[in-house]
Amino acid sequence: MKLTLDTIGRLESNDFLNAKLECQCGKPHSINIDKVIIGKDVLNQVPDVVRILGAKTVLLVADTNTYEVAGKKVASLLAENHLSYKSYVYKVTRDLVPDEEAVGKLLLQIEKNTDLIVTVGAGTLNDIVKFISRRTNIPSIVVATAPSMDGYASDSSALIIDNLKTSVESSYPKVIIGDTEILKKAPMRMILAGLGDMIGKYSALSDWQVSRIVNKEYYCDVTARISSDAIKKCVDNIDGVKNREDIAIENVMDGLVRTGIAMSFVGNSRPASGAEHHISHFWEMKFLFEGKEALLHGTKVGLTSIIVARLYELLVEKQVDFEEAVRKARTFDEKAWRKSISELYGKAAPGILSMSEKDGRNSIEARISRIEVIKENFPQIINIAKEAERADRVESLMKSAGAPIKPEEVGVDQRTVLDSVLVAKEVRPRYTILNLLSDLGLLAEFTNDIKKYI
Repeated sequence: MKLTLDTIGRLESNDFLNAKLECQCGKPHSINIDKVIIGKDVLNQVPDVVRILGAKTVLLVADTNTYEVAGKKVASLLAENHLSYKSYVYKVTRDLVPDEEAVGKLLLQIEKNTDLIVTVGAGTLNDIVKFISRRTNIPSIVVATAPSMDGYASDSSALIIDNLKTSVESSYPKVIIGDTEILKKAPMRMILAGLGDMIGKYSALSDWQVSRIVNKEYYCDVTARISSDAIKKCVDNIDGVKNREDIAIENVMDGLVRTGIAMSFVGNSRPASGAEHHISHFWEMKFLFEGKEALLHGTKVGLTSIIVARLYELLVEKQVDFEEAVRKARTFDEKAWRKSISELYGKAAPGILSMSEKDGRNSIEARISRIEVIKENFPQIINIAKEAERADRVESLMKSAGAPIKPEEVGVDQRTVLDSVLVAKEVRPRYTILNLLSDLGLLAEFTNDIKKYI
C-alpha cells in the first residue's frame, strides 16, 4: 500500500502498523507497534495481549493514582488468568518527575526473568517505561489512564536529565490500550490537556513548513495530513469532549496516537511539536527549579499555541527590513547571549550552552545565509503565516472546552511568559517561528508586543 493524500484519510490507526509503507514523499514509513486497541471495556483484553506476546513474567508499573484507576484491575486480570507478575507503584503526592531518580527506581525493579513491562498511566510513566524498555530490550505495553498527551505511540521520551528537559530515544510499546470507560473518567484537566496537545499541532505544522523553506528540511505532506486530520477530528466535537462522550474521548485518544504515528514516520516530532512545545518546556523547567508542582504538558501547550498564533499574526503585519536584520546579525554579542542564558535557564544553562557549542547555532555566517533565503522566499513564508490558525480561533476552541486561555490562570506570570518567548528557541535545535523572528532581529520587539495579549 502506498500512502498518498488521497488514501490517508481512509486509513485507521492499525492500518499504519507493522508494515513498511511506501509514501508519495519518496521515503518509506514504518512503526514497530503491533496493535492499537481503543474502545469500551477493552481493558479486559490485557491478559490476551500478554499471552500473545508470550510473556511469562510481567512487571506492572503504575503510580499511586493510576494504580487505583486501572492498575488494581489489571493486576486482578493477570492473577485471574494465572499470569505471573509483580507490581511496582511509584508513591506520589504530586505529579511524578521523569528524572534520573525516577528512572533509577524503576530500573532496580527489573529482574533477570522480567520479559514484559505493563505500564498503567499516561505521559510521565509512559516516557519512563519506554526509555527503560529501550535500555533493557524488554518490550512493554501501555494501558492509558488519560487521553492527555501524544507520546503513547512515539519512540522518544521526554526526561529531565541534568535539570534540562531532554528528548531521548526509547522503544515503542508493542500494544496501546485505551479503554474509554477509564479515559472518560479521567480528571477533566487531563482530558483538556490532551485537547490542548492536539491544538498545539496547528502551530507545529506551520513551523515545519517554515523550516522546509528556510533550511530545506525534509517535509512529508502525508504525515502532516495525518496530524491535521487528527486535529480536525478532535476539535469538531468540543462539546462531546466537555461532556465526556465516548466517541469524543475516543477521537481525542485516537488523534493523540495518530500524531505519535506521524512523528515516528518522520523520525522526529516535527508533525506534532514546534515553538509552542519549546515555550512549554521552558515553563516546565522554571516550575521545577522553583519547586512548583508541574502543569500538565497539554495544558501548557494549549496556552502557548495561542501565543505562537499571535506571533504569526504579528509577522504578517510587519514590514521587514532585511538590511537591518543583517546588521543585527553581524553585531551579535555572544558574551551577552551566554549571560542571558545563564540568568534565564539557571540550572539548565550548562546543557543549553553545551548544545550551542556542538551545533553552532550562533554562527553569524549561517544566520546571514538564512536571512538571504528568508528574503528570497518571503512571500511564501508570509502565506504560511496567513494560513496559520488564528489566535482568536485557538483561544475560542480552548475556551469553549473549558480550558484555561491565559497563562496567569495556571500560575504562569507575565515575566516567565516573556522570558520564554525570548529564549525558548534554545531548548531544541529545531527551527520555528521563534528562530525566524530571531534571524530577522524581531524577536525582542514581538516579545514586547505579546504583552497586551497575555
